[in-house]
Amino acid sequence: MWMAAPSLIFVALMVAVPLGYAIWFSLSDFRMGNAVTKFIGLSNYTRMVADPLFWNGLKITVLLYVLAIVLQLVLGLYLGLLMNRVTVLKQLVRTILISPFLMPPVVIGMMWIVILDPSLGAANYLLELMHLPPSDWLASTQLVLPVVALIDTWQWTPFVALLVLGGLQTLPTNVYEAAQIDGVSRGKIFLHITLPLLGPTLVTAAILRSVDLLRFFDLIYITTQGGPGNASRTLNIYSYQRGIEFLDMGYASAMMLTLTTIILGFVFVLTNLKKAVSW
Repeated sequence: MWMAAPSLIFVALMVAVPLGYAIWFSLSDFRMGNAVTKFIGLSNYTRMVADPLFWNGLKITVLLYVLAIVLQLVLGLYLGLLMNRVTVLKQLVRTILISPFLMPPVVIGMMWIVILDPSLGAANYLLELMHLPPSDWLASTQLVLPVVALIDTWQWTPFVALLVLGGLQTLPTNVYEAAQIDGVSRGKIFLHITLPLLGPTLVTAAILRSVDLLRFFDLIYITTQGGPGNASRTLNIYSYQRGIEFLDMGYASAMMLTLTTIILGFVFVLTNLKKAVSW
């Protein structure tokens, strides 16, 4: 215990000091470049409640989260089941499938900007081959959010699939053997045995992806920077713009602490759900 004390103290300070500064900033009128910073209490939070751009950012954040988490869990489950059945060139197939989430977000963002380019991109070229009208993709207020969710899904579905694959390989075989002896169909085995037993794994995947999705920043900033208009301006993007571009660090800190509280709330709910579905 005493041997680990220095490491524990270091980790605690690494968390406590930045958090303490963020709390202080959120309760002050701190602006980068200003010589004097005054304590203003909860003024940044009352300003946040009255700010329509804050509520728009929160709505965009939640919508993007719901779209991406549903797609990633469903497709990750399907891909994990497929990977579990592969017997030929198993390692090669798994390596290819997991490659997207090993790529840096900057590379993925730039790659998809090229693919979705309205004039020269491969996406519109494929639409033309199918005699369909081209699309603006990232420049469309209606399409930008689903498109960003699909890009993130393309990158992180293999991660969920790996978790599902690991969960499948730990399931008890005697349950399946008993079901096969009783003549239970594959569909019923999946619905009544595989899916319930994979419950803790799927919730774990949801927790890990929820933390990333609710603080989603890099891919959106590279591809759209919150545009067009406010269509993809998540709370993270908005707080970055207020804090870094407009130097309003006090207000940005208040928004980020609010988002942190929301993330902790989601994690708390999902953690309790994991306990409920554990076997």
